[in-house]
Amino acid sequence: MHLYTAQAPNPFRVTAFLAEKNITIPTSVLNVMEGETHAADFQTKNTLCEVPVLELDDGTFLTESIAICRYLEHIYPETPLMGTTPLAQAKIEMWTRRIEQQIFNTVGDIGLHTFPFFADRVEQIPEYAQSMKRRLDQKWRWLDEELSDGRTYICDDVFSVADITGMAALLVCDFAKISIPEDLVNLKRWIAAVRTHSGWS
Repeated sequence: MHLYTAQAPNPFRVTAFLAEKNITIPTSVLNVMEGETHAADFQTKNTLCEVPVLELDDGTFLTESIAICRYLEHIYPETPLMGTTPLAQAKIEMWTRRIEQQIFNTVGDIGLHTFPFFADRVEQIPEYAQSMKRRLDQKWRWLDEELSDGRTYICDDVFSVADITGMAALLVCDFAKISIPEDLVNLKRWIAAVRTHSGWS
């Protein structure tokens, strides 16, 4: 296997997943800013010119971070991060999707409409980015309320890929200096906990 990755939120999900499982595989880190994902040889691996990409030994290419994580979970079942029973798997998938839709994608929209890197890729609308920042505060408050039962992690108080998805959103917030409301004590408890995990570093 060989992983193609970069310093970006979706690749982070896979590298954090590998770190939590203490798995090391050959990896190439591409420079997205310099257009390495648009090189002709990489386009044969992913026509969308995106990372992560996992190349299997038989020449198969897997793209999309959660699909890659699911494959890795099956071949490296130790330290499960996607559930060990049908119910646990369904609940973790549910929460991963909720964090994607409510938090991760909202943060992504802010970056898409503010980062200079995307200026020639989309029509950036600063007012939209500001509205998404306000919406993100609401989403953080939603998650804070969900965590008000005292649990440390997002799904059944067990660290999972749902938490890793949230960590990817935090990564963008740190980079873009997007503040998180100070009064959300339950959310702050979760943030402090996930920052101690090996996947964060």
